[in-house]
Amino acid sequence: MKSKLLFALAALLLWMSNTALAQKNNKERFKKHQIVMQLTSADVLVHKSLVKQLNNLKNGWGDTVAIEVVCHGPGLDFLVTEKTKYKEEIYKLKERGIVFTACENSMREREVTKEAILPDMNFVLMGIGEIVLKQEQGWTYIKAGF
Repeated sequence: MKSKLLFALAALLLWMSNTALAQKNNKERFKKHQIVMQLTSADVLVHKSLVKQLNNLKNGWGDTVAIEVVCHGPGLDFLVTEKTKYKEEIYKLKERGIVFTACENSMREREVTKEAILPDMNFVLMGIGEIVLKQEQGWTYIKAGF
């Protein structure tokens, strides 16, 4: 009799711990994620990989993920109208809530005007400064590339 009672108690405890773990995993799945991605490469294969990663994140987490892509240095080419090969993809991702930001310091250094950047993009004085601010606010940092 005692062994049956102990077995039932152990089974109940096991069931309760599995239920609690499932609830925790469910909460983790739906928590708000904030990601700042740094793009510093003009390599179109890196750009292709970035587009794929951004789509994967939005497909997996939907509206529970906020993403900002900060383009500076050679990565600015991703947002330059005459240089980017991903204009259509950028606008589709923008419609999904992804923010694309150009670094004004890099623009000045590379002699790129705001008019040369795709319309409706964001601008910051310092790309690296924007990344630091986001990290200080708890955003996860990812460097785009391979």
